[in-house]
Amino acid sequence: MASILDEYEDSLSRSAVLQPGCPSVGIPHSGYVNAQLEKEAPIFSKQRIDFTPSERITSLVVSCNQLCMSLGKDTLLRIDLGKANEPNHMELGRKDDAKVHKMFLDHTGSHLLIALSSTEVLYVNRNGQKVRPLARWKGQLVESVGWNKALGTESSTGPILVGTAQGQIFEAELSASEGGLFGPAPDLYFRPLYVLNEEGGPAPVCSLEAERGPEGRGFVIATTRQRLFQFIGRASEGAEAQGFSGLFAAYADHPPPFREFPSSLGYSELAFYTPKLRSAPRAFAWMMGDGVLYGSLDCGRPDSLLSEERVWEYPEGVGPGGSPPLAIVLTQFHFLLLLADRVEAVCTLTGQVVLRDHFLEKFGPLRHMVKDSSTGHLWAHTERAVFRYHVQREARDVWRTYLDMNRFDLAKEYCRERPDCLDTVLAREADFCFRQRRYLESARCYALTQSYFEEIALKFLEARQEEALAEFLQRKLASLKPAERTQATLLTTWLTELYLSRLGALQGDPEALNLYRETRERFRAFLSSPRHKEWLFASRASIHELLASHGDTEHMVYFAVIMQDYERVVAYHCQHEAYEEALAVLARHRDPQLFYKFSPILIRHIPRQLVDAWIELGSRLDARQLIPALVNYSQGGEAQQVSQAIRYMEFCVNVLGETEQAIHNYLLSLYARGQPASLLAYLEQAGTSPHRVHYDLKYALRLCAEHGHHRACVHVYKVLELYEEAVDLALQVDVDLAKQCADLPEEDEELRKKLWLKIARHVVQEEEDVQTAMACLASCPLLKIEDVLPFFPDFVTIDHFKEAICSSLKAYNYHIQELQQEMEEATASAQRIRRDLQELRGRYGTVEPQDKCATCDFPLLNRPFYLFLCGHMFHADCLLQAVRPGLPAYKQARLEELQRKLGAVPPPSKGSARAKEAEAGVAASGPSREQLKADLDELVAAECVYCGELMIRSIDRPFIDPQCYEEEHLSWL
Repeated sequence: MASILDEYEDSLSRSAVLQPGCPSVGIPHSGYVNAQLEKEAPIFSKQRIDFTPSERITSLVVSCNQLCMSLGKDTLLRIDLGKANEPNHMELGRKDDAKVHKMFLDHTGSHLLIALSSTEVLYVNRNGQKVRPLARWKGQLVESVGWNKALGTESSTGPILVGTAQGQIFEAELSASEGGLFGPAPDLYFRPLYVLNEEGGPAPVCSLEAERGPEGRGFVIATTRQRLFQFIGRASEGAEAQGFSGLFAAYADHPPPFREFPSSLGYSELAFYTPKLRSAPRAFAWMMGDGVLYGSLDCGRPDSLLSEERVWEYPEGVGPGGSPPLAIVLTQFHFLLLLADRVEAVCTLTGQVVLRDHFLEKFGPLRHMVKDSSTGHLWAHTERAVFRYHVQREARDVWRTYLDMNRFDLAKEYCRERPDCLDTVLAREADFCFRQRRYLESARCYALTQSYFEEIALKFLEARQEEALAEFLQRKLASLKPAERTQATLLTTWLTELYLSRLGALQGDPEALNLYRETRERFRAFLSSPRHKEWLFASRASIHELLASHGDTEHMVYFAVIMQDYERVVAYHCQHEAYEEALAVLARHRDPQLFYKFSPILIRHIPRQLVDAWIELGSRLDARQLIPALVNYSQGGEAQQVSQAIRYMEFCVNVLGETEQAIHNYLLSLYARGQPASLLAYLEQAGTSPHRVHYDLKYALRLCAEHGHHRACVHVYKVLELYEEAVDLALQVDVDLAKQCADLPEEDEELRKKLWLKIARHVVQEEEDVQTAMACLASCPLLKIEDVLPFFPDFVTIDHFKEAICSSLKAYNYHIQELQQEMEEATASAQRIRRDLQELRGRYGTVEPQDKCATCDFPLLNRPFYLFLCGHMFHADCLLQAVRPGLPAYKQARLEELQRKLGAVPPPSKGSARAKEAEAGVAASGPSREQLKADLDELVAAECVYCGELMIRSIDRPFIDPQCYEEEHLSWL
């Protein structure tokens, strides 16, 4: 049994073939080349299972990849198709002659029911190894079972329905738990619900299907030999809410709705198609005497589940008068009928036989056929062989069937991933709509095809359907790629011409006013469409030409706004003298370049509004580029014109803080011409520092001089530090102003004195006012009476200068006394210094043997040392190291030079005369050793390193040298 499911193609059996429907030649409409490179696999392909049973196969069921078959009368074979090498044989333990009547396997593949001809029922669970009889079921010949797909699990079936040969419908529930010898029975309960009648008496329940719908609704479909019953209702409340008792209780007083067909096979079978496991079924097929009743299942309908019903008659030779069908299986688009010697597949869309698969006589007659909903495989068996059908790409040719039926939506749905077939469907739909005079729909379909553009356009032109042609062109335009710029330009231009011609034809007709408005709205929608924006922008020049040629100024402005071509909009308003509307466009879109371009025009007509717009934009505008417009406007010289220019310039200077010299110079010129009172205030506000003012001083001086603004000239002179010119000009205006100018050169006393002398001379000579001259003398301490006397005429009496002369003499006397006091203090200070020097010559310090160096803490007397009056003592080399970092660079260089020279001079010796002569020679050639040591001491030991200025200067020195910081930082890590 190791190779029980090793499948191979039987050399004697034929595979079922349903050829694909796509043609193998190019489609004329689309331009696609549909070359079929290799033969497609058939939709239904049959394979025989490599399995030879030890006994005849009496029944076979498959569900959820679990296969169960009964062999003979007492053997059960279970196979997990995922583990085909591990079959499981079980003995039913029957000693009587009872045979297996039918077997039923639930949707999970866990619960198996075996109905025996002796009206007994056995139960086998997938995880159990024991066959358990159902005592409550005894006495009933089970014909059908309706499994509970909503509540059934591997351990429990939930409430299920059981149909018997006596026409009774029972509700039952099974549990897989095994409790030992005295444990609970698997059948939890078994109670009758309803009896199906046919022609005045009970009829066998051939099929049962139970489903749960939305909002707690339940649906049951049951069939007898001639009738199909529907039970529809809401589940009851309470403990039995999950069962079916409430559903059937609603039909206790009246029969349920049913469909009846008089002809009978003596049995019937119901098949459902479910696209996914545990989902609602979509379609049904009922095999009965008159044929196959096929239709859709709609759980949302309140009165009946069945919709779109039709009866497909049996193929020739099949039915009550011929070979009766034994079983039926439903797939997505076909139902398969099992006959004794063959399998026939019928398309549910057309009723045509697409497969007639004959079986060899050596396998014996066919017994039954089932479908595994989880995998979609179909299983058929005889008494000695098992076959399996694979269903591959069943929907691949359905589109052609729907196309022949003119059901284009469904045809497109089933060929969406095949561009060539989809193009065929679209072309056929477009032709169909064109023939039906549904031109707009036709245009939409044509735009999606690969048909020749010129051919389609000519069809609409010949039919005089400009609206449909525009729709076709718009959709073609939306489908263009970015690289197809030429095609886009042509289409946009053509569309614009079509709309404009249509609007022109409708505009003068009062009866077509509504149509004119609709067309205008569509045209505007086309111009403003985001999908076409790129192409419209690329073709904007030609579109503007078309609009102009038709004289449609309204849409010219509309299109320019959409294209954000505001320059054209503003120019249009200016040409029609709608200056406020032009300014509104500028203010709304806030484009500085447009303001620069149109400001010279607008300022002549709406100056105040334009300046308001400038101020609102603030720093977004460059005031320098607006100066030409202001200059042209203000040349008229009127006060209103100058005031508007001044208002904007003041905003730039005072609010925006502009520092450009051109702006400040222009504001000065405006002040000088129109508002002289504001000129001096502006100059004073700008300050007196020549480096901080933003206007040109020389230009300001010339401007003020040309317009005779002397006070402003004086201020400019002061800023230029031309104090003499400022005083000379101020004397022509106001003496007090000249006095202010004379005090400005505070650091140059000679210049101040000269300026005050000018003022005094002007007062004496020009005004001949002695009292004012004396006041000038008092105002400036630099002037003396003797400086002013030469300016007075000879006839002036001494009485006028008596007080000034007395004050001058007193000042001289006081100055002499101060000098004498300073001389006495200097003499006393010199005497104190001489006394301190005498005392210092006699001071000394004592060094003890235990004294140590203040730096290295080693005994002081071991090496040469220094002793300071503060008490600190240092070795000579330690002091040198401590002092060197604090010395300036030039002193450090001097220190190194002295050390080098001192090292070159030999030490003093008490040897021979030759050594003395050598020392004398060295001394003659340069400084002596004692002199070098004295210079070194002056650098190193001038003051104590701890008590002198060197320590004070080192306060802000870091503890770690910045050059050595990184090395020190790394040493701590």
